[in-house]
Amino acid sequence: MGIFNKLFGSTQKGVEHSKLPWKNLIDIERLNVVEERSNNKLQVIFKHSTRCGISSMVKRQFEKQFPLDLDIDLYYLDLLKYREVSNQVAAKFNVKHESPQLLIIKGGKVIKHASHGQINDLNLKIFV
Repeated sequence: MGIFNKLFGSTQKGVEHSKLPWKNLIDIERLNVVEERSNNKLQVIFKHSTRCGISSMVKRQFEKQFPLDLDIDLYYLDLLKYREVSNQVAAKFNVKHESPQLLIIKGGKVIKHASHGQINDLNLKIFV
């Protein structure tokens, strides 16, 4: 498995080694906070499958190119660990579940979402 970890990244890593200001999205109460805070500040949720090499690769690329000067709240959702939260995200924001997936939330609504390679094509600065 060592060669696959080098190519796609270890599937056991979460956000603990990242330089990004991730906030873990681990329960429905925090999801409600995300919705409420979106009225004053852009909220971004990155839905990640820790067992998927493609999801790990997209996450690494996202972290590498993320503009650290953005004034947004950035949430990380481990889909496997918190499946019920992921289901609630889909229901609350009326967005079909995909993985990996990035949701940009403003004013209590998803204003843009992307999945897979499209995530890293987004220019987050235009939404702030």
